Amino acid sequence: MPDLFTWEFAADPYPAYAWLREHAPVHRAELPSGVSAWLVTRYDDARQALADQRLSKNPGAHSERAHGRGKVGIPGERSANLMTHLLNIDPPDHTRLRRLVSRAFTPRRVAAFAPRVQELTDGLIDGFAARGSADLIHEFAFPLPIYAICDLLGVPAEDQDDFRDWAGMMLRHGGGPRGGVGRAVKKMRGYLAELIHRKRDDLGDDLISGLIRASDHGEHLTENEAAAMAFILLFAGFETTVNLIGNGTYALLRHPEQRRRLQGALAEGDTALLETGVEELLRYDGPVELATWRFATEPLTLGGQRVETGDPVLVVLAAADRDPARFPHPDVLDLARRDNQHLGYGHGIHYCLGAPLARLEGQTALATLLSRLPDLRLAAEPEELRWRGGLIMRGLRSLPVEFTPDGKSVGDSP
Repeated sequence: MPDLFTWEFAADPYPAYAWLREHAPVHRAELPSGVSAWLVTRYDDARQALADQRLSKNPGAHSERAHGRGKVGIPGERSANLMTHLLNIDPPDHTRLRRLVSRAFTPRRVAAFAPRVQELTDGLIDGFAARGSADLIHEFAFPLPIYAICDLLGVPAEDQDDFRDWAGMMLRHGGGPRGGVGRAVKKMRGYLAELIHRKRDDLGDDLISGLIRASDHGEHLTENEAAAMAFILLFAGFETTVNLIGNGTYALLRHPEQRRRLQGALAEGDTALLETGVEELLRYDGPVELATWRFATEPLTLGGQRVETGDPVLVVLAAADRDPARFPHPDVLDLARRDNQHLGYGHGIHYCLGAPLARLEGQTALATLLSRLPDLRLAAEPEELRWRGGLIMRGLRSLPVEFTPDGKSVGDSP
C-alpha cells in the first residue's frame, strides 16, 4: 500500500492511484483531516458513483456530523450561510436551483464573453512579456479567471482587487494564516449580499443580475440562494481554471513534441487540435483531483465494497481518468486523442455548470501564450516545483518560466 497525502504523493500521485486501481479500487482511507472516506479510483466505478443518487451531496447526511463538521466542505461556508449551492444539495432542490441558475448562466452569455477573455489574456501577458521571465501562476493563471469571473458576475472594477485578495487566501488553503480561509469567505459573503441588494434596484447585463431575474413558474432565487450561487461560481470557477492553465502549461513544457505540434496547428489557423488538446490536458493532469464530497443515504455496493449509510465517498477523478481499462496508453499525453470522455468536469446531474467558461478561458490562455511566447521554457527543475496542499484541487504553487522578451508588450495589466 503506497503512502497517500504526503508531499511526495502530491507531486506525483499517479503511481499510487495505479496501485489502488489494481489492488484496492474502492479503498477506505483516513484523510489528513481525520475523516475516514472511501476512495473510488476505477473509471466505471467512478461514473457509477458520480451519477448514483443514493450518494447525497448534503453534508448533513454524514454519519459523523460532529466529527466531520467543517472538514468536508469549504471552510467557513456554513458559518457564512453559504451552504445552499449546487455542490451541497440534492434533488428536488438541486433540480430547481440548477434550472434557475441555468437561465442566467447561458451558452450565449459565455460565447459573448470571449472577446473580454481575450482582452484580459493579452493584458496580463503584456504585463510581463518584455521582462523575459514570469511566474505563470501568480502573474497569469491566477488573475485571469478572477478578473473574468468578476466581470461576468458584475463586480465593479474598483472592488475586484478585494476579490483577488479573498480568492488568494482560499487558494493558499493551509498555507495562509490560521482561519484565513473562513475569514475570506465571511468577507466575500458580506460583500455579495450588499452587491445583490444594490443590483436589485439597478439590474444590468451581468450574471448576478441574471440570477436575480431568474424565475421558473413564479419561483425566484432567495437572496441567500443567489449569494451562495454567486459564491460557488466564483470559488469553483476560479481555482479550477487556475489549475487548468497552470497544469496544462506545465504538461506542454514537459512534452515539447506535443507543444510544437499544437503551435504548428495554431500558426496555420487550425483550432481543432487546441480543442482536443485542452480535453486531453483535463484528462492527463486535470485541475480537480477528487470530486467533491458525497455521503451514502443507504447501504450500497461500489466496486465490490459495501458502503454503509452515512459513509463519505470521494471519487478520485485523477485516477479514473488514467484507467487503462478506459483510455489506451493513459499515461501518454496525446493532444489529438479523440475518444476522450474524461471525468474532469464530473458526470450526471452535478456535471460542472461552468465547464464552457473554463474551456473558453483555458483555450484562450494556452493559445495566446504559445503564440506570443513561442520559446516558453521552464526556469526551474521539475523536482523543484511545489504543488499546493488540499484534498480536492490539484495545482502548482508557482510556475517560473523564461522566454525571449516580446517587444510588443505595453507593460499594463487589466
